[in-house]
Amino acid sequence: MSSRVWLMLYSLVMRALQPLVVHKLGRRSRDEPLYGQHIPERWGHYATPGGQGFVWVHAVSLGETRVAALLLPQLRAQWPGMRLLLTHGTATGREAGRALLQPGDVQVWQPWDTPAAVQGFLHHFQPRVGLLMETEVWPNWVQACRARGVPLLLLNARLSEKSYQQAQRLRVLSHTAYAGLTEVWAQTEDDARRLRALGANVTAVLGNLKFDVPLDDRLQAAGWQARARLSRPVVVLASSREGEEQALLQALQRTPQALEQAHWLIVPRHPQRFDEVADLVQAAGFALLRRSPCDSLEQAAARWTSADARTLMLGDSLGEMGAYASMAQATLMGGSFEPLGGQNLIEPLAYGSPVVVG
Repeated sequence: MSSRVWLMLYSLVMRALQPLVVHKLGRRSRDEPLYGQHIPERWGHYATPGGQGFVWVHAVSLGETRVAALLLPQLRAQWPGMRLLLTHGTATGREAGRALLQPGDVQVWQPWDTPAAVQGFLHHFQPRVGLLMETEVWPNWVQACRARGVPLLLLNARLSEKSYQQAQRLRVLSHTAYAGLTEVWAQTEDDARRLRALGANVTAVLGNLKFDVPLDDRLQAAGWQARARLSRPVVVLASSREGEEQALLQALQRTPQALEQAHWLIVPRHPQRFDEVADLVQAAGFALLRRSPCDSLEQAAARWTSADARTLMLGDSLGEMGAYASMAQATLMGGSFEPLGGQNLIEPLAYGSPVVVG
């Protein structure tokens, strides 16, 4: 089949999925209300005034938003007075992105990848260039930007072998999307090789830009202050995914001496799982201390040090991973103890915490 037919079939599937997306957003909004707000933006309808000449930066989640924060000063220097159009797919990304906005900038949800939503987005904001982060290559985005003459760059690009093999199964559609990008800046030579095999115009291999994200001195100080309150070392299961908390709890049940030797902290990857993980901890017979009711991490640590040894802490806060890593003498990297590819280990390493990967 031709690329046009593949794109049409793909678009029909994406349109058919819209009711499921609405249902998922409704469920997630129970724990993170931001998911229930501004939903028409996802379909290309905006209350925010549009305009012309926006520099569009798409940062789907928190990690990509931090990379965007690194790039924005250079972009504003390159284009004085530029208007930023910042899009996200997750609540954590959108929450963090608010701090990057200046007067005249706009922040909206990313458009769902149907022709109608994408055309509505491009017609309303008329960006002069689009900068995508890491893996965010959506066929209708690329096709529509190419038709309108909007340059589209993929920055800090990565493509795992597993994702490459999946893309090969839909080679015509994947090749059309990657070949339609104006430029691609890859993280590694292996990423570049796989991206080129899908038709991407890889013009540079620059390493992972997350290594260049500066430390937050405030978070580091908070972690150190909390650590000073504790009598035992801290081990954190960071950015944990489903199944990994249960595995840790079972291991602690089998080796109770580990509870006497260290404090154990769990920080789930997704905020909507905070209550679920709290229930898991208590169902396993452990006492629980939650970070969120405390005014500061130091206050939480003070309560923790006087608690029973079977007390685990739940890091149910947003934007404090740097503090948790600074507090910890060791980090168990979530997403790596299940076949999920692993979460970002750069952050705990940067804050000085040794990392164990499954």
